[in-house]
Amino acid sequence: MNQPLLEVRGLSKFFVTARSLLGAPRAAVKAVENVSFAVAAGETLGLVGETGCGKSTVARTIVGLYAPTAGQVLFRGEDVHAALAGSDAAAVRRRVQMIFQDPYASLNPRMTVGDIVGEPLDIHGLAAGGERRDRILHLLDQVGLSPEHASRFPHEFSGGQRQRVGIARALAAGPEFLACDEPISALDVSIQAQVVNLLQDLQEKFGLTYLFVAHDLSMIKHISRRVAVMYLGTLAEVAPVGELYARPLHPYTQALLSAIPIPDPAVEQGRRRIILGGDVPSPLNPPAGCKFHTRCPHAFDRCRSEAPALAAYGDHHVACHLITK
Repeated sequence: MNQPLLEVRGLSKFFVTARSLLGAPRAAVKAVENVSFAVAAGETLGLVGETGCGKSTVARTIVGLYAPTAGQVLFRGEDVHAALAGSDAAAVRRRVQMIFQDPYASLNPRMTVGDIVGEPLDIHGLAAGGERRDRILHLLDQVGLSPEHASRFPHEFSGGQRQRVGIARALAAGPEFLACDEPISALDVSIQAQVVNLLQDLQEKFGLTYLFVAHDLSMIKHISRRVAVMYLGTLAEVAPVGELYARPLHPYTQALLSAIPIPDPAVEQGRRRIILGGDVPSPLNPPAGCKFHTRCPHAFDRCRSEAPALAAYGDHHVACHLITK
């Protein structure tokens, strides 16, 4: 992989749920724990896993919406959160932007689309007057919207159109990196492919780098160059997309991929699905050792006492004692 544009090193994010009378933390949700990965310039890294595994928390911590409990996020070698706390905050905000899951909740219902898209231009002092108007219309055109849409309000649009507005707003400041937090999950199936194709076109046109968070494994395969699989706040496996889908190493990844429907009745009928037993443990009290061992059909004694590290096997990284057994 080329020199990474973004590096995540040992990232953890805990949310305190109870404190003592003196304010000391007594209980916390361990949403993300010791996560590390890198994303090269121009790459799309897909981040997948079950609901509640910490995918969105990773994305929000990367862009600075959450402060990390531990670890670092480096953008071009610069600590993002240190920069956000200092005089370089505006520069970091420009380069690192986010597309949110719910396009309606992320747009101000009292602002017109023109003002929503133009707000980053105002905050960063990028354009004013006629130039501001021209840039807003150009951004709307880039995402497939018309000039007359600038004077309308979010409630006047469909879900797919609102997500296009959110994409235009994210592009307004001229970012290099976009964290896409399940940008298609709230949309109709017929619209999802349109939005994904738009994101791919914009990536090629502007040289963008994506972290694409989703639970749709088929869509992740379509848009990503590499895929990272999360389970209960930790990374289970990271690999190039072709290798991961052809040869998954982690038992959890194998179970996830076995659930993807195949549009061939004969093949679908003859394939073996992996059904995991039990429920996902609570992040308030995660199990010792490997967090997946309570549901893993291959677990043995070491899995119950020692957490596996994410080890490299060529371009393939996996956190599983079974691989080295």
